[in-house]
Amino acid sequence: MTIELAKKYSSKVDEAFAALSKTSLVTNQDYDWRGAHTVAVYKFTTATMNDYGRSRTPGLSVVDDGYGAAVSVSESISRYGDIYDLNGTVQEMMLTRDRSFIFNMDKMDVDESALVPAEALARQIREVVIPERDKYIYQKMADNAGIKPAAVDLDSVQLYDELLKATEAMDEAEVPDERVLVVSPKAYAKLKKEIVALAYNDEDARARAMGVVGFIDGMAVVKVPSNLLPEDFGFMVAHESACTAPVKLEDFGIHYDTPLSSGAIITGRIVYDAFVLDNKKNGIYYQAKTIANKPGEDNPSK
Repeated sequence: MTIELAKKYSSKVDEAFAALSKTSLVTNQDYDWRGAHTVAVYKFTTATMNDYGRSRTPGLSVVDDGYGAAVSVSESISRYGDIYDLNGTVQEMMLTRDRSFIFNMDKMDVDESALVPAEALARQIREVVIPERDKYIYQKMADNAGIKPAAVDLDSVQLYDELLKATEAMDEAEVPDERVLVVSPKAYAKLKKEIVALAYNDEDARARAMGVVGFIDGMAVVKVPSNLLPEDFGFMVAHESACTAPVKLEDFGIHYDTPLSSGAIITGRIVYDAFVLDNKKNGIYYQAKTIANKPGEDNPSK
């Protein structure tokens, strides 16, 4: 007998990911992966603005060539300006992460220790599946961030000053204001005096449930354990539109009375990935930190 949790408890599994994942505020689920393993995103150039030709004379017109010389050119057939085709490129996003697990719970162990298979599965999702996915997503975001200044020694700089530089750079890149600051516990400690604590109301309670620990300069602050972050992680500011993190399949099951064991076999499979969109990558600002020398190394890792 098999209990297919993906079918019977899919909504609870989704709630667990939303509540426990440390990436839900900095990623999106904007694309539909049903029936597809690859999704293509099209990017197009834009057109320049022109002076509208309200009155024209037939034939040639004289214009400045940009260097002070007058040249004759043929007038466009359009009063709106010269007509050019928009150039388009394609970013293909193909899922590459197909992960699984399996473990057995013997009937005697269950009887003698009061173990519950469903609780063991929930712990596996909470302590293994979700952290692995979060770590993968943060690495992809760091690797593909659109704004990546030089690494700094976080112990010798004012972290808030570096954060102001991030805000300025993203403002200049016209990134929307709804941004999230991701910090490690160490970085959080350095910024704590600048962070506005959450209030005790319904709105902040929902934010707290999603991992928000406060606000700074209008940004929600999410504190993430260092073991889920890249080795050179300093801090990251992200807008959710920049990275899509699809979960195409969540298939979890508890299988009783199989020929393989006397007990319950718990299985799980999850198909997921993360993609930073080429035309929105400036929505991720990644500040790396310098890494001290490791034993046997001549130069510090940057």
